[in-house]
Amino acid sequence: MRVSCTVNGEWRQADGVDPSESLLHLLREHLGLAGTKNACEQGECGSCSVYLDGVLVCSCLVLAGQAEGRAVTTVEGLADGDGLVRAQQAFIDAGAVQCGFCTPGLIMATHDLLRRVADPDDDEIREALAGNLCRCTGYQKIIEAVHLAARH
Repeated sequence: MRVSCTVNGEWRQADGVDPSESLLHLLREHLGLAGTKNACEQGECGSCSVYLDGVLVCSCLVLAGQAEGRAVTTVEGLADGDGLVRAQQAFIDAGAVQCGFCTPGLIMATHDLLRRVADPDDDEIREALAGNLCRCTGYQKIIEAVHLAARH
C-alpha cells in the first residue's frame, strides 16, 4: 500500500508499505529517517517517540497506515534549519548523551514537557520522562539537561 503524510514539514509518500508495518518502520526503512530508534517494539522504552498531529506517541505502536494524511514530527524535524532546539542543545551541553540510543526519545519527551510546563520541577520531569528507558545513566545528567533547556 502507499502511505502519504507530512513528515517534518515535508509531504512524503512511501510505496510498498505492508499494512501491518509500524510507523517506526515506515520512518526508518521507507523514508530513511534513522533518528527514531527501534529498541523494544512494545511501547515500553520511548526510543521511538514522535509527534503524530502534535501528540507524542510511540511510533512502534502506531500502524504506518494510521499516519495517512497526518503530520509526523521526528527528532530530526525539531531543529529549525541548522540550529538545534533548546532540548537538543541542552542534552549536548549537559553531557546527557551517552550511547545515544535513548536520546531521541528523551529529547522528544523533553520537548513535549517544555511545551506544556515552562519551568518543570524534578517530579514533573521524572513523570514526563517515565516512559523512556536509559541503560547507560542514572538519569541525573538527563534531568540536568531538562532544567538547562527550561532556562534557555
